[in-house]
Formats: sequence, C-alpha cells, structure tokens
Amino acid sequence: MSQLVTETASPARTQPRRRLVEVVVPVYNEEHVLDASVRRLHSYLSETFPYPFRVTVADNASTDRTWHVAEALSAELPDVRAVRLERKGRGRALRHVWSGSEADVVAYMDVDLSTDLDAFLPLVAPLISGHSDLAIGSRLSRGSAVVRGPKREIISRCYNLLLRTALAARFSDAQCGFKAARTEIVQALLPSVEDEEWFFDTELLLLAERNGLRIHEVPVDWVDDPDSRVDVLRTAMDDLKGMARVGRRMLTGAFRAPVGGRPRPASQDGPALPTGMARQLPSFAIIGIISTLAQLLLYVLLRTVTGPFAANALSLVITAIGNTAANRRFTFGVTGAQGAFRQQIEGGVAFLLGLTLSTGGLAILHAAAPDASRTVELAALICANGVATLVRFLLMRAWVFHPRRLQTQPTISGGDDR
Repeated sequence: MSQLVTETASPARTQPRRRLVEVVVPVYNEEHVLDASVRRLHSYLSETFPYPFRVTVADNASTDRTWHVAEALSAELPDVRAVRLERKGRGRALRHVWSGSEADVVAYMDVDLSTDLDAFLPLVAPLISGHSDLAIGSRLSRGSAVVRGPKREIISRCYNLLLRTALAARFSDAQCGFKAARTEIVQALLPSVEDEEWFFDTELLLLAERNGLRIHEVPVDWVDDPDSRVDVLRTAMDDLKGMARVGRRMLTGAFRAPVGGRPRPASQDGPALPTGMARQLPSFAIIGIISTLAQLLLYVLLRTVTGPFAANALSLVITAIGNTAANRRFTFGVTGAQGAFRQQIEGGVAFLLGLTLSTGGLAILHAAAPDASRTVELAALICANGVATLVRFLLMRAWVFHPRRLQTQPTISGGDDR
C-alpha cells in the first residue's frame, strides 16, 4: 500500500451528521478538468443530495498542477478534502481512502463525470437502507442511455462477456467508473483484493459475488470522454492477467474474504469441479496466456506485410500447433508420439472455432469502426481469444484428451484425471 504524503481538508459543516457518504475522485494529471468537475459535483450534492457527504480528491502521483488545484479546492469548498499518494494506480488510491474512511457508505466516480449525477442517489440509497452491499452503475442494463464510439462499445461488451463466460460473473458492467459500497463491507473485502490499478473494480466485484454479497445495479446515462488517455492494449493485457489470477484463486479455494455477519449461501461455495480439473485449469490458463502473447506478437509482425484477417489466421495457425502440443504434455500429461497427429488434427477443430470467433470479432469491429487502430484491433482479439480459449479447454478435456481415449496409449504421465 502506498504511503500517504499529504492531506488537506476544509472545515466540516456544523449540522449533526448522519449516514455520511464519502465520494472519492481518483485523479492523475487532471489539472485541466479537476476544478470544474469538483465544483460541479459539490454544487450538485449540496443542492440535491439528502445525506451528509464528503468529497475526497485522491491524487495518485500527478506530475502536473493537479495537487495544487486539489489543495485550493479543499481550502475553499466545505466538505472537500484532498489526499496525495506517492504512487500511481486507481485501485491503490481507492484502497487507501476507503480503508481509512469513517463514512457509512463510500463511493467513487471518474473525474470527467461521464455518468449523469442524477444516478448517484439511486446508487447509494440501497446501501444506506441496508438492502444491498455494493452498487454499480451499468451502461449495459436496459434503460441505460450511452453515447460512445463503437470501438469502446465493442471492447466493453467483449470484456464483460468474457467475465461472464470464464468467471461466471453475474453483474453486467465491471468497468463503469461509478460505484459505491457499504464501508464495513468494502473494508472487509479490501485485504483480499490484490490489484492496485484498473482491474481493482472487477476483482472487488468478483470477490463480493464469491462471498454471497448483494450487488445492486443502476442503469445510467453516460457520455464518453473524448479526452480519455487510457492505454487500451496495456489495460486489456492487465485485465487478462488479472482474470487468470482470480480464476486460479477461485479453483484453489483462496478467493475468500472474512465478511462478518453475513451467512454465505451454499451456492457460493463454488461448483464441484470434475476430478482433475482443478489441476488442469491453472496449467491451461498459463499456456493460454503465453499463446495469446505469442499470437499477438506474430499478428503485429505479420500485420506489417498483410491485412488483418490473413495476419490473424496465420498467427493463430502457428500458435495453435504449439498450444495443442504444450497442453498435451503439461496440462493433460500425455507423452510419447502415439496419437500426437490425431490430437493435433482434433485440436485443429478447436482452432477453427477460435479463428471463427476472432475473425468475426475483427469483422464486426471494422464494420462498426473502419478506421480502428492496431491497438483497438489487438484489444478485440484479446477478448475474442479469451472466449475461444475457454471453449477450447472444454473440447480438449471432453474430446481430444478424454481419459477413456488415452487409456489405450502406452505412455501417459499424469493424464489419468486424478
């Protein structure tokens, strides 16, 4: 956890406090928008919000004048404070403020205020009443009104589809920068959340679901910020790594948090995995990540001499052969040459599925955004390949390397599904 460098706060209001709500605005190099956004947020809450509030600007290692703007705001506006951390990371900033908050409910929103503030009271009301434990704004719920480009729309939907497919997430929108939680609940969850950056939100929500907590979703009106400086490719890769890490923790039973006073439903203990799958999945996930990185590298190299569809197909063919061979040896424990050719052919069927998904994803992306950048192409491939990887594992386990088919082979190491 990063060390707090500085904290400033304006004098608190004099009226009696009840059900305090703390709103965190994490910022990094946002001097151009911070003043106007905080004034707008403070004015809205002062005029319309029925509960006492505090706005905390969390500056995580800005290198411009963001901290000076935050200090000036905290000195001028009632119930506004500023904290500065030495290291970057949205998750790091939220962890620091939330873990030390004495408010009843903690929340955060992006500094650009892309989400309509009229959704804030519906967001926190179920938490104040005790009806729910966490609440999220959703741009993908029925009733939401969203204005954003097709590239970000496709990436967001692919990411949330991947979460639901691979990690059985039930919430609809992990990435919307508009969330809240009961403080006692979030402080119990935080020690078990490892990420400090963009995957922090997703990991927190998955952990809450795993512990049987109630997540309330609010449809929001949301307008894309054209000045967003998020590194799409790096964020997508970090999210993929985070999903693999969380999936591994789920399988080993380590994805738990001591949330007091709330019985865990039996359904949240996790599904009873078939014999051997708990050992095979981590190996398959690691090989899948390496294969994805190799395929993306090959795609970038091939893309310099050919079009996106040919580059995608060639890079997938090459990495699919290596992926099948690696899973044969390390995931399913099969050694020796017998059956290797047949297994490569059958693995090719799973490869064709991946090719269909990824090529279809590229086609949809280019139809919606003909001028999509290489970075956006790579992000779309990551999402499509994630879904294809899950299906490929199921095909390999249930068909290509099924234990009954391997029993006739003379040399098998560790592939008896124990």
